Amino acid sequence: MDELHRSLRAYLKHLELLGVEDIPSPSPDPGPEGQLQELKQEVLQCRACPLHRTRRNPVLGEGNPRAILVFVGEAPGAEEDQQGRPFVGKAGELLTRIIKAMGLEREEVYITNVLKCRPPNNRNPRPEEIRACLPFLLRQMEIIKPKLICTLGTFAAQTLLGTQERITSLRGRFHQWRGIKVMPTFHPAFLLRNPAYKRLAWEDVKKIMAEYRRIKGQGP
Repeated sequence: MDELHRSLRAYLKHLELLGVEDIPSPSPDPGPEGQLQELKQEVLQCRACPLHRTRRNPVLGEGNPRAILVFVGEAPGAEEDQQGRPFVGKAGELLTRIIKAMGLEREEVYITNVLKCRPPNNRNPRPEEIRACLPFLLRQMEIIKPKLICTLGTFAAQTLLGTQERITSLRGRFHQWRGIKVMPTFHPAFLLRNPAYKRLAWEDVKKIMAEYRRIKGQGP
C-alpha cells in the first residue's frame, strides 16, 4: 500500500510539473444506447450531401440497440421524413407484419436505411449520396453488433455487400459481411406493388427465423 501511495504521489507531482491542475474523471461508457444517440446528433448536423437541403427530418433508425437482427432499407420515404422514424408508411406496415409473423416485435430488432435523408420524390439513391451516408450505417453496425442483417431491396444489398448483382440473384441465401450473416430480400414497397413475390420473400424470412432461433439456442 505504501508503494501505491508513493507511486500516486509521484504521478500527481508529474502532472503538477506539466501544469495540470485538474484531473478529469473518466467518462462513463455510454453503451450502445448512448452511442446511437451521439450518432443521431451527428446525422442531424450532417451536410455531406445536398439531401440535407430538402429533408424535414433525418432518420437514423430505431429499435433495440443490442439487436440480434437488423433490417436495412434504402432510404426514408415521405412518412419517414415527416416523423423522423424508419418504415412508418405503407411499406413500414408490411415490414411490421413480417416482423410479427417471425414471432418478434419491432422493439426487439433494429430498423434503419442506407440513406438517412429522403431523396426528393422518393427517387433512387445516387452513388454520391450512398458514399456520403455509408459511414453512418457502418457506425450503426459497429455499435449494435448484430448477428444477422436483412437487407431490403437492391440498393441496400448492393451497398452492404459491395456488388452490382440484382436482388433476384442475391436473395435466397446468406452472404457474409464482416463476420455477420446477411440475407437480402425484396423491399416491402416492391412487395406491395408486386404481391406475387411475397412467397419468395417469406422463404427468405423463414431462413432468417431459423438462424435467429439457432443463435438464441432455440433450434438446431
